[in-house]
Amino acid sequence: MRIGELAAAVGVTTRAVRHYHHQGLLPEPERRANGYREYGLRHAVVLARIRRLTELGLGLAEVRDVLADDAGKDLVEVLCELDADLARQEAALRERRARLKDLLDMEGGLPAEGPVSPRLAALFRDMARVTDSPMAAKDRELLALIETSAAPEAGRRVVAALGDALAAPGGQERALAAYALLDGLADVDPDDPRVDEAARALVDCLPREVLPEAFEADSGDSFLRAFYADFPAAQAEAVRRALAMIAERE
Repeated sequence: MRIGELAAAVGVTTRAVRHYHHQGLLPEPERRANGYREYGLRHAVVLARIRRLTELGLGLAEVRDVLADDAGKDLVEVLCELDADLARQEAALRERRARLKDLLDMEGGLPAEGPVSPRLAALFRDMARVTDSPMAAKDRELLALIETSAAPEAGRRVVAALGDALAAPGGQERALAAYALLDGLADVDPDDPRVDEAARALVDCLPREVLPEAFEADSGDSFLRAFYADFPAAQAEAVRRALAMIAERE
């Protein structure tokens, strides 16, 4: 048989046959005097076995183990490993589908910041009821970033602390006042006296739990520098002062 005939007989492509040759899975036949390879039945048997194994989901390295003369791993062992791997994938898919269902069933629909936890989405809705402030929109972006990048327990702690602060008596009014003051700093100098007023209003809104234990507002941390740089100068200074005061709380 020529390579095309072998491939057609087993139901694979000639490209696949050449790839299996290259990977050392399928022995190459000797060439005849005319230069063509001549494949025999044994090649078709091996090629058919390779096809069955790959269709089960085995990688070529695992197929090589199964086909090896010294049987580095027997077929039962390889298939048991494959079954365990598929079980893990199945569990991961079920978990992802459950998360997608929670997102699709979320009350009020998905927030503009994209897929977030139901707890954070509820906080966003509460924040939106308070104000449509540009500074509040930045806060929501930052919270989505924290939930994605922070350790799960830390992210949950921050969201819970902010939710409790907003739900406390006068919490919404304090948040509204702080956002209004911060928005008003967009086009002023950092030494404007309103900067300190805005910082203190922000301190009144934020519990100590929103910051890590060893937080330093002036640490020079690269993330913190990028965080401050995202605000106009006066807003950045107000936020820096507020974070420094909050970090000093026992």
